[in-house]
Amino acid sequence: MSIRLWVTGLFASVLLLGGAASAYPMPAGAAGPAGAASGGVPWTIVVLFTLLTLLPAILLAMTPFVRLLVIFHFLRQALGTQSIPTNQTLIGLTLFLTWFLMAPVGTAIYQTSVVPLQNGSIDAVTAVERGSIPIREFMLKYAREKDLALFVELAHEPRPKTPADLSMRVVVPAYMISELKAGFQIGAVLFIPFLVIDMAVASITTSIGMMQLPPVVISTPLKILVFVMADGWHLLVGSIMKSFY
Repeated sequence: MSIRLWVTGLFASVLLLGGAASAYPMPAGAAGPAGAASGGVPWTIVVLFTLLTLLPAILLAMTPFVRLLVIFHFLRQALGTQSIPTNQTLIGLTLFLTWFLMAPVGTAIYQTSVVPLQNGSIDAVTAVERGSIPIREFMLKYAREKDLALFVELAHEPRPKTPADLSMRVVVPAYMISELKAGFQIGAVLFIPFLVIDMAVASITTSIGMMQLPPVVISTPLKILVFVMADGWHLLVGSIMKSFY
């Protein structure tokens, strides 16, 4: 499965964010499989170009991108390396890890919605409805019940019988704040061993009277050395990825 096909499959799910796809009727000639050959192609092009503009929102709101990026920024702050790794490096790593995690979801969306749409057996609205199912199931795995209940209450929606009855209006923001909480929790845990090193170095330098030398000058190389000797990137990325399986 190429990157192009995976991204195309992911695009097909976003219109369900506000129920927009079902709220607006299809133009004449694109209402069903028979009309897909005539008016369906222009309508599909309009939908895909609209989804292209929403790609950053999809990436942030409906994938683990936010959690991974928050964790990596916490790690950089804990190491005290300021701008190393650079923002571009962290975003690139986060992007490809997100692609790795979302590849099965993208494949499912492609097979259930994009392929039938390309074959003309379903219309664009049906494709969006089918494509929203795999990504909804993915988000529901990691959205906390507490967060889901909060947005159900704020939306004044009736209590759902099953999680599958929740609208994307509720699932997406609940998933986002759940991911932020998870990212901050993991980031706080990452800080602890490096904070211990900082405190130990500060205590030693103060006790021996090295007032003119900032403790960070000594603690930063020590933290980097400990992180490298422990193969920190392998352990961190491996632990994060395994938490999704």
